[in-house]
Amino acid sequence: MSQTSAVPWIGGRDRQVWIAAVLLYGIGDTLTTLWGLSTGGVAEAGPIAKPLIETYGRYMLLVIKVAVFPLFYLVWRYLRTPGRIAVPFALALVGGVVTVWNLLVITGAL
Repeated sequence: MSQTSAVPWIGGRDRQVWIAAVLLYGIGDTLTTLWGLSTGGVAEAGPIAKPLIETYGRYMLLVIKVAVFPLFYLVWRYLRTPGRIAVPFALALVGGVVTVWNLLVITGAL
């Protein structure tokens, strides 16, 4: 198996996967988390975000996101293998799962 076919179904689609990462992890997770926190009865569960939000307020989530994206982007830029697509793909996957989870929690709390 050649290195270029390591991830054939998403290979060469870096831009689209980054857009998905921004939409799902950046926007979807952020908006649903802020919505959930504003409804009351819903709390952040993330082990890093939870104590920061409890200490500094819910908008600390925006600071976390602004810090996370450049770090992941730098990792992606410096990797020189076809597998580097895993960086934005992981963000998109986690973002999608967490956004759906947040929506389920919010609808259960309403």
